[in-house]
Amino acid sequence: MSDVTVFAPSPTLTITVEDHPQGSEIHVHAGGQGVWQARMLRRLGCEVTMCCVLTGEIGSTLGHLLEDEGLRVVSVERAGRGSAYVHDRRGGKRVAVAEEQGDPLGRHDLDDLYTRMLDAGSRSRISILSGPAGDETVPADMYRRLAADLRDEERRVVADLAGDRMRAVLAGGVDVLKISHEELAGDGLITDDSTAGIRAAMRRLREEGAGTVVVTRASDPLLMMDDRGTVEVSLPAFAEAETRGAGDSLTAGVVAGLVRGEPLRRAITLGAAAGALNVTRHGLGTGDGAAIRSLRDRVRQRTVDAEEAPVAEERTSPDGLAARAAPEEDR
Repeated sequence: MSDVTVFAPSPTLTITVEDHPQGSEIHVHAGGQGVWQARMLRRLGCEVTMCCVLTGEIGSTLGHLLEDEGLRVVSVERAGRGSAYVHDRRGGKRVAVAEEQGDPLGRHDLDDLYTRMLDAGSRSRISILSGPAGDETVPADMYRRLAADLRDEERRVVADLAGDRMRAVLAGGVDVLKISHEELAGDGLITDDSTAGIRAAMRRLREEGAGTVVVTRASDPLLMMDDRGTVEVSLPAFAEAETRGAGDSLTAGVVAGLVRGEPLRRAITLGAAAGALNVTRHGLGTGDGAAIRSLRDRVRQRTVDAEEAPVAEERTSPDGLAARAAPEEDR
């Protein structure tokens, strides 16, 4: 039995070329939202099962890479084209050389994937539902069914999704939904970046099926709304090394706190620390547990009552750190 099962339907093989004093250095890793979440969970001392589809030659390579990271992999194996990318960072910025989202899943593969996730998730305390590499890879309704079938009095479901997949998990019911304010805007739930507008959208998301909603919002502190109201959570800014993956590390940190038995308002501080540290590193979903634990002491949390809008501080959320440049703790 694992502490957490991560639904990562189509992990990505990532190949990155970087500068080296003697020429070029080529890095090959498993990647994608669910992988980055699972990697951070392992850094925070959680036992993790990843449920995914491994496709073709790329899938075979990914299976070995995931197991080498200490993950228990429950997979559906099939022929075809898997998700992968080749990025060139030798000039200081990411340049996409080649990117492939992979082939959509057929009916039999979808049935097998659902069965494996339902079985693995039923053996874990918490399940995370993360998105696929491409919009057409997995139908959104699978997320509704998983959210509904995995939740019970002893098990929680956490989702880090937007668009049709977010609406699907809301219909199924989800304990924690994490989303960015940019994604809220993209889904037509807000028309501006005002705190009042974001909080109104958060209330709507709770009414539609989310127990707690966490919204990251660029350079402003993140907001979390639960049964008790709203809190804002902030961190000092850090110099950035990599702008991606902060939100995934945040989600993983929150879940790691929940695994430890912490209430959500305490767990969010671990998530904020994990997300903030992520942007100081080139590796996505990485960071030392002791460093995250120390950084957690610098997280600031303030309660926002129902009538008063929060006053912005000169601090930023983990996703905010990443947004300025564009968009590993023991149990």
